[in-house]
Amino acid sequence: MSISEHEGPALEHEPRSWSGALRDWAVRTLPPEKALPDKQPSYVASWIYVFGVLSLSSLAVIILSGTILALKGPGWWHFTGIGRFFNSVHLWSVELFFFVMVIHLWGKYFMAAWRGGRKAVWITGAITFLVAIPCALTGYVSQQNFDAQWISTQAKDAMNAAGIGSFFNLLNFGQMYSYHILVLPAAVVAIVIGHILLVRKHGVVPPFKLPATTAAAGGDGAGPDAEVSAS
Repeated sequence: MSISEHEGPALEHEPRSWSGALRDWAVRTLPPEKALPDKQPSYVASWIYVFGVLSLSSLAVIILSGTILALKGPGWWHFTGIGRFFNSVHLWSVELFFFVMVIHLWGKYFMAAWRGGRKAVWITGAITFLVAIPCALTGYVSQQNFDAQWISTQAKDAMNAAGIGSFFNLLNFGQMYSYHILVLPAAVVAIVIGHILLVRKHGVVPPFKLPATTAAAGGDGAGPDAEVSAS
């Protein structure tokens, strides 16, 4: 008997390394066919499901344009043509992000998106919206212009009334800028990644089922569980 034949079965019973155990847990929790599916249920073709992707797309533009602005600085985004362009791109991508995210949240609220064990999916989506609000506020007060000065002096009273003015000082540009370009964006991105992984794990929430008579009268022959190509 060769050495490999003798030691092969014994190796299967040896304790696994932490990396192997972590890999096995990840595969069990989120199998590859769920992490990167090539088919989706037919109801995903509805427009209400588009706003989640639009939120992600606008977030990507926010991060890209914000990174360029952070590297160049206020003198660039206020006094050069290309700087003002990227400043406007960053502003309007934030506006679009909040607009489509609000529609996405309300759409999923009326669809009861927490159904089928998807509570964590709904909670992470709502938390993303809440964390994005101070992220946007710190951006407004970091503009280094009179607009930022007015916003910060008005909003500081709200912070003081809430009892957090000494920890979250809107008049401190260095603190607000650090929150805006590092702490809060990292939190938003981390929660969004968790949100996407949970959606992949539990699947997209289906619409409410119609009564059989209504579905038979107005149906198109394709049930809600029919699949369409993800491409």
